[in-house]
This record gives sequence, structure tokens and C-alpha cells, in this order.
Amino acid sequence: MQIKRRKSKKIKVGNIFIGGNAPISIQSMTTTDTCDVKATVAQIKKLEELGCQIVRVAVQDMLAATAIKSIKKKVTIPVVADIHFDYRLALMAIKNGVDKIRLNPGNIQKKSQIEAVLKQAQDKRVPIRIGLNSGSVKRSLSGGVVKDMIKAARSYERLFKQFKFTDMIFSFKTHDVLSTIEVYRRFAVLSDAPLHLGLTASGLEQEGIVKSSIALGCLLIEGIGDTLRVSLTADPIKEIEAGKRILSAVGILNEGIEIISCPTCGRCTIDLVDIVSKAEKALKPFSKKLHERKLKVAIMGCIVNGPGEAKDADIGVAWGGKSGLLFKKGKKIKLIKKSELLSTLVAEVKNEVV
Repeated sequence: MQIKRRKSKKIKVGNIFIGGNAPISIQSMTTTDTCDVKATVAQIKKLEELGCQIVRVAVQDMLAATAIKSIKKKVTIPVVADIHFDYRLALMAIKNGVDKIRLNPGNIQKKSQIEAVLKQAQDKRVPIRIGLNSGSVKRSLSGGVVKDMIKAARSYERLFKQFKFTDMIFSFKTHDVLSTIEVYRRFAVLSDAPLHLGLTASGLEQEGIVKSSIALGCLLIEGIGDTLRVSLTADPIKEIEAGKRILSAVGILNEGIEIISCPTCGRCTIDLVDIVSKAEKALKPFSKKLHERKLKVAIMGCIVNGPGEAKDADIGVAWGGKSGLLFKKGKKIKLIKKSELLSTLVAEVKNEVV
């Protein structure tokens, strides 16, 4: 299945592009005190190593806005300033070299203040994400959250265009899966601005990943979305891992190692959970070496779910009661002992990657 992406404006953010024919980028947000430059830089570098392409930092005061200058000198991926309530923080962040600004229409509404930010952003060629949250957008008595968010977005968009500012990106964050899908679907046909996908306040890791996967996955399959963040109540590293898995699952990110493993049942006579867990850890270094290429690796608990159900796997092992089987592209290669399952698999992947 070939996903046909929605046509959107292409906008430069630091050293990458969002929208148009640019790849869908993965974002996250630091959890450090932005004023603590050392800690913030360390976290950004760790996120970048795992695949984060854009990072956002909280700018709560002038000290944080000023710290961006030092942070920018030590990192390579684009840095976004998260601005709420005080437009002057945006002005200071732009002055200190930030790559992008996030404004919240729910708490920055004065025309004169927005104009000041737009003028300085335009002078420095800094794009702005209009980030709407269901919790802060002005609510009507009868409109509903989706209608209210779109109304606020359109109002901001008109104001930006009035001042001839067009480098804008939109996001619509709610905690509800269906509302998130609906608001992005409806806005996608009203504007050609790039869309930042996300579902906010989604909960702890497992709950958040499930909700985000449904909402973001649905939209991505429909061709909606130019960049994304999987917001979790967890270490931001988990956000990057989840984002990559979502893009991989819908066929947009075709690189790294994809592990295919069967659900366990009464036919399985080995500890498949333990083997898959160890394999995932052992294969991670090889996954990082695969760029623009995906390697499918199968680990099956019985012959039934071996070469047959995982016949499109590049490399696989299956346990058959008294012995294991190494197979490639559905073809049986050789029998292996139980103690050799993991080491054989790792060796085969190594030969394929290195």
C-alpha cells in the first residue's frame, strides 16, 4: 500500500524541512530545566542519537530564553522554544537563535503582541508552530472542542497572513483519540500549512503509546501529518522509540530491524518472551546501522508459525519441539540446538548488516 500524503507547504526549520515532500520528522521535548544548559544539552544529544530530529524546550522565563544561545552552540538538531503567556519570551528566544517558536493561541491573544513576534520572526526567518491545546483554547457553549480549536486556528492563521507571515505549522492536541483524528482531518482540507501530529496528556508509557498509535497511525495512513511527537508521561527517550515504531508500522520509516515474533500458546515449549527480549537488546546496535533499509527478523515459538507465517522475514529462527530451525525468506537453512537460537540469529544478522 502506497500512502499518498496531503500536499502541504514546505518550511525550513533549522537544518531540516517540514512539509512538502520532506520526510516526516520525529520530535520530543526536554524534561530538564532549560536554564541548566549542561543537562539540557546532554539530554538533547541523547535524544538525537536515538533518532530525534527536532527538540522543544520549555521557556518559562527570560533566563531560559537567554540560555537558548548557549544550548544552540552545542547541539546540531533544530531547537524549538515553547512559549506560553508572555510574548516577550518569544522575542528573547528569537534573539538568541532559536530555530522555531511554538505559540499557544489559548494564552497569547493580543494582536499587538502577536505582531511583535511575527515581525521579529520574519526578520530572522524563524517559523512558528501554532500549537492549540484543548485545555487552553477558548471554549464555546455549543461548539464542541473540535470546532472551537479549528475556529481559534483559523483566527490565528488569518492574523498571521494579515501580517504576511506564512511560515506557520499547526498542531491540535487533545487527550481523546477520536477528537484528535477529527480535528486534524477537518483542518487538513482548510489549509496547506504543515501539520504537527500529537495527542497530549495521553498517560503513562503503555496507555500513551496505545492511544497515540491509534490516532497518529490513522492520520498517517490517510496521508495527514508532516512531523510528530508521541507525548508520554515517561522519559522522552520512550517518545522517540514509539515515534519510530509508529512510522515503521505504517510503512513510512523503512529502516532498522523489525522483529516479528508469534504470540505464545500451548505448542510453544521454550521461553519465547525471554528469547525475544534478549534478541531485541542484542540486535539494537545493528538496527542503528541500517539506514534507509529495513531488515525483518522473525523469532517463532513453533514450526506452525515458522517459515510459513514469517515467510517474508529476511532471517528467522523457529523452535520445533526438539530442535530449532534457521530460515531465510521462508526457506529452511539448517537445524540448530536450543542453546544456539539466539547466537545463530545474532550472527546471521551481523553478517547481513556488517
